[in-house]
Amino acid sequence: MSMDRNMALELVRATEAAALASARLMGRGDETEADQVAVDAMRSALNRIEMKATVVIGEGERDEAPMLYIGESVGTGSGPVIEIALDPLEGTTICATGGPNALSVIAAAEEGGFLHAPDTYMDKLAVGPAARGAIDIDRSPTDNLKSVADALRVPVSELTVVILDRPRHEQLIEEVRANGARIKLIKDGDVSAAIATCSRDNQVDLLMGVGGAPEGVIAAAALRCVGGELQGRLVPRNEQEAQRARDMGVEDVTAKLEMNDLASGDVMFAATGVTSGDFLLGVRYRAEGALTQSVVMRSATGTLRYIDAEHNSRQKPV
Repeated sequence: MSMDRNMALELVRATEAAALASARLMGRGDETEADQVAVDAMRSALNRIEMKATVVIGEGERDEAPMLYIGESVGTGSGPVIEIALDPLEGTTICATGGPNALSVIAAAEEGGFLHAPDTYMDKLAVGPAARGAIDIDRSPTDNLKSVADALRVPVSELTVVILDRPRHEQLIEEVRANGARIKLIKDGDVSAAIATCSRDNQVDLLMGVGGAPEGVIAAAALRCVGGELQGRLVPRNEQEAQRARDMGVEDVTAKLEMNDLASGDVMFAATGVTSGDFLLGVRYRAEGALTQSVVMRSATGTLRYIDAEHNSRQKPV
């Protein structure tokens, strides 16, 4: 049984639940608790959906969370057999410190649709639909900047590049600056940054640099739905991580990973803002409940729906 289009709307209920739960802890400095309440809320919502789903990208390796680990089954046990890639709180530090761009995200695909990525690093290069086909992770940052600028018909100086603010990116930042492009440094949340290349406001043109591999798969699922592009290459920190990748089915850990290597087939994606950012507004609490903003995407149609929801606490706990 294949995924029905209504599955995407079911998934967004799960991201809403996780966002509503974790946003209450925004700025309180407790990353572990914020992540845990998001996990609990999302798992409860997923288990009400008519599906037989397996988590292939989850909380399992890095955070050693008690739920939503890699290999866990979720859903009612009947319905379409699918794979789930998720992050109940993408940007735990962001939420704990009250920063921008924290999200709750889920992607779903038919069996075999996602790269089973271990918890290691991935070098990533992402663009929106207008620059699809203009990037190549085998080329230098300078070459990619020029190619994307040509595709967008703007000078390099008008490009905005998002890069995680990490010591490992010092050389990359220097090269991008030397080319005259603008840079937006972020502390966390490169899933949100990758998706922002496809946003309505077009505030971001490229994502460059090394971040988490699981997040790369989730971002690729979203970009595939709306015609963007993400290329990646695993960057294991040691032989143990490299072997873990091979054990999970990655034959060549040094290979360039293109869109269909990361997310293929019928893909759906849902995200809800936890804190406001470049792509979505965060949760806003009101006396009578809360407001959320979400996005739902489908690769089969390329449809992108923004959903502004009002949650009434008198009828349902918020």
